[in-house]
Amino acid sequence: MNNSLSQVLRRIKPLDSKAIEAAKARQNELTKPKGSLGQLEELSIKIAGIKGKIIRGFEHKAIVTMAADHGVVEEGVTLYPQEVTKQMVFNFLNGGAGINVLARFVGARVVVVDMGVVEGFEPHPNLVCKMIDFGTRNMTKGPAMTRQQALDAIEAGIAVVEAEIAKGLDIIGIGDMGIGNTTASSAIAVAITGEPAEKVTGRGEGLDDKQLEHKVKVVQKALGINKPDSRDPIDVLSKVGGFEIGGLAGVILGTAAHRIPVVIDGFISGAAALIATGLAPRLKDYLIAAHLSAESGHKVILQHIGLTPLLSLDMRLGEGTGAALGIVIVEAAVKTLAEMATFAEAGVSEAQKEAE
Repeated sequence: MNNSLSQVLRRIKPLDSKAIEAAKARQNELTKPKGSLGQLEELSIKIAGIKGKIIRGFEHKAIVTMAADHGVVEEGVTLYPQEVTKQMVFNFLNGGAGINVLARFVGARVVVVDMGVVEGFEPHPNLVCKMIDFGTRNMTKGPAMTRQQALDAIEAGIAVVEAEIAKGLDIIGIGDMGIGNTTASSAIAVAITGEPAEKVTGRGEGLDDKQLEHKVKVVQKALGINKPDSRDPIDVLSKVGGFEIGGLAGVILGTAAHRIPVVIDGFISGAAALIATGLAPRLKDYLIAAHLSAESGHKVILQHIGLTPLLSLDMRLGEGTGAALGIVIVEAAVKTLAEMATFAEAGVSEAQKEAE
C-alpha cells in the first residue's frame, strides 16, 4: 500500500455516528445514575465512534517511543549533555526505563524508533531505524531541517504504524526521547497557537529562573530568524521542529487513518499533535490526552487542540509514560460500557421520571 501523506490524510474519516448513538443509549441503560462515571462515559462513547462498535477491551497495545537529537542544544538550553539521548535509547532497549516499567504493567509492547540520534546505532533487533539525519541543525541559525526532511519524518512515522498494525494493533500511545526537544516543542507551540514564548516555554529537565529566561530568548530567536508559517504545519516542523516530533505526527496520522485511538503523552507528543491536527483537523476526534504535563506549554497545546487530559500527576518525563497510564483509563472506560449490566438485565429499578 502506498502510504504517501496525501493518501493518509484522505483516509482520516469522521467518527461512526451510529456507533456513538448506540454507545450513548447503552450508557443510559447501565446500572448507575446517568453521567455518574463522568469522563469514563465520554471516553467509552468516543472509542465506540472510533472503532465503529462497542468493544470489550484492547488485545494489542503498543507505545511508540521515538528518539532524535536537536542542534539547538548548542545554545545551552538543557542541563543534560546530548549523548544522553543515545544512552537512554539503550536503556529503553534493555527494558530499564520508566516507559518499559509502565508498558509492562499495562501490557503494551514498546516500539523504540531512532529518528535521528547523533552517531546512530549498530543494528539491533528491537530498534527500528528511521533515521532522517544525525540530529537537526541549530534552529537559531536557520531551519532545523529541510522541508523534504520534515515530510520524510512524517512518512517514516506512518510506516512505523503500518508495520505495527501488521503485528496487531488496537490502541497506541506515543512518547519521545531527545535532549533539547522541549525547546523545539516550545517553538512549535508559539508558532501554531500564537501564544508568547514566555507562556509556553517550560523548565525542561529543571532549569532555574535565569536558565529559563535564556531558553525563552533562544525560542524567540529561532522564531524570529525562521519565521515559520502558522498556516503550514510542514513549514513549522521544518523550521523549528525535530525529527522525532515529525515522526510522532506521522504515527498519529497513520493510526487515525486505520480508525485506531491514539493516546498522546506530554509536551513533545502534544507538539506532534499540533502538527498532525494542523494537517488533518478532524484527527482531533481520534486523540486522547493522557495527562497534563508539568511543562507550562502543554496546557496551551491541549486547549488549542480542544482536548481534556485524563490525569494530572505533575509528570514531565516523556517517553510515553503518561500515555501508558492513559491506556489503562481508556480500557477501564470501554470495559464499563461493555460489561456492566443494564437495569433490565440486573432486575434493578430505574430512576423514576418526574411527573408531568
